[in-house]
Amino acid sequence: MTIKTFSIEYDAINSKNTFTNGDVINGRIIVEASKTTVISSLVFKAQGRAWVSWSEHYGPHHDQTYWQKEKYYDVKHHMLRETRRDGTGVIGKGRHVFPFSFTIPDRKIPSSFKSFMGEIFHKLKAELKRSMKLTKKAKVRFMFVSKPDMDILGLMEPQYGCKTKSVLFGSGNVSMDVHTTRMAYKQGNNLVDVINRSSRSVKPKFVLYEKKSFFAQGRRRVYNNDILKENTDECSGKKTVTKVIRLPGDLPPSILNCSIIKLEYRLKIYLDVKCASDPEVILPIVVLPTSEVPAMKQPPASDGIGHEAFGSPSQTQWSMTPQHQAAFQPMDPPPPYGAHAMYPPAFDSEKNQTAL
Repeated sequence: MTIKTFSIEYDAINSKNTFTNGDVINGRIIVEASKTTVISSLVFKAQGRAWVSWSEHYGPHHDQTYWQKEKYYDVKHHMLRETRRDGTGVIGKGRHVFPFSFTIPDRKIPSSFKSFMGEIFHKLKAELKRSMKLTKKAKVRFMFVSKPDMDILGLMEPQYGCKTKSVLFGSGNVSMDVHTTRMAYKQGNNLVDVINRSSRSVKPKFVLYEKKSFFAQGRRRVYNNDILKENTDECSGKKTVTKVIRLPGDLPPSILNCSIIKLEYRLKIYLDVKCASDPEVILPIVVLPTSEVPAMKQPPASDGIGHEAFGSPSQTQWSMTPQHQAAFQPMDPPPPYGAHAMYPPAFDSEKNQTAL
């Protein structure tokens, strides 16, 4: 085997091994040859993609598959600096390191996401081509977490909801008002105030659930999944109950800037009323990436809050220029990246999605 090793790796910039808009990813393509080898091309690629796909059954002999793809960036750069007249290059026996530097676009791009029905992925690829040989390929995915979009209407404003329910076997109504300090939270505490405005005793209950939506060819699939449930003690008439709900520390941030995949969160508050259907209030919750949440705006708004209308991200064209390119020596050392961790491919499986 002439090419003994062909791989791509990158350096982490933080303890969580995550990247965000505008970050620079430094890494290297490694080629180890058992003898002097002629190379047609050595290409570095960076890609951001999303896809969804599912099938629906319309009878015993008819299945319909719906699918959709979306592209956020696609960079291709030739790494060979010294070539011969025919455009090919030659590397000698031994290990060769080709450093690269890639800047993630500083614009609205959705965070990494993976589900059985679709995913959003960001990856680095390398391809080595030789005449009359199969193309060598290497790839590695990196975890991208988008910067918070603070332009969403009502994001930092208080929320309010109310519900009144008639009691079937009794007299009067059961009424509650629900208040939250804002729509957006990071992994931390949510304060919820529930006011029982009726004369009856009630028991408020809380459910935080995620809502995953997938869109393709004019169709939509939605899946809801409960994340946590909380109960409170019975609340007597005209009393206010304050509940602190802690968001899980590993809860993925909301995805609202992708046209084919959305990850949203809802907080449902309902009353456990005997001999009557339970009144409930549902409020949207936006989970921000781990960062400092800005101070709440003053004066606060009262209601009319929502975040359903989000278009697809901008498709502005851009390019990447590497800081370093490797010459053809038996050993070309990488630049001084420091003591960062190196990451080989962490996500190798792309089942049935090789065409993305």
